[in-house]
Amino acid sequence: MPIKVIIVDDHAVIREGLQMLLESDPDIKVIATCSTGINAISEVRNLKPDIVVMDISMPDMDGIEATRHIAELKSSSKVIILSMHGSTEHVQRALNAGAVGYLLKQSAGTEVIMAVKAVHAGKRYLSEKITDILFDNYINKQKPSRQEQPLEKLSQRERDVLKLIVEGRSNQTIAEMLHLSKKTVETYKVRIMQKLDIHDLPSLVKLAIQQGLTSLE
Repeated sequence: MPIKVIIVDDHAVIREGLQMLLESDPDIKVIATCSTGINAISEVRNLKPDIVVMDISMPDMDGIEATRHIAELKSSSKVIILSMHGSTEHVQRALNAGAVGYLLKQSAGTEVIMAVKAVHAGKRYLSEKITDILFDNYINKQKPSRQEQPLEKLSQRERDVLKLIVEGRSNQTIAEMLHLSKKTVETYKVRIMQKLDIHDLPSLVKLAIQQGLTSLE
């Protein structure tokens, strides 16, 4: 007995293309096509398909909400999302709503046949691109949040002044080396200490060494 499929998409060309693609496999039969989420729910009640291939973006009810309603019917129909949306948020919402498969339209091709057969066999199916998206998102969440390093608060000119300060250069020498006035160097020094919340020269030198701005050599 062939796998009974309903296609749900608000674009007629896509519905027709998917039907031709799916029915190129003798094990699959498209028993209905729908252009709205509401119509899909009604057809699932009446026809009890094995698989529903569902788009997300539709005018009356989006595919994720329609998937949630189909899941609540407690029928044996399983939903595969086939969408142009590949964000982690869309995928997670769809899976939480009860979808057991997710494909991207731009990469579906004959993969949709594989997905229909896998889901009908009781498996979940996520396209390779979707798996990569979810994996990358998981890895990024596991990475500790990067804390701003103290010296990142300083401009490049302030770093130049700080380096010369911790090397023991006088304000006058720094002014001459950087082509600044002595008063400007003093202003930089005050601003640097304020930004770093440091109020004495030994602590400033210690921080600069810790941050690799200068060395003990």
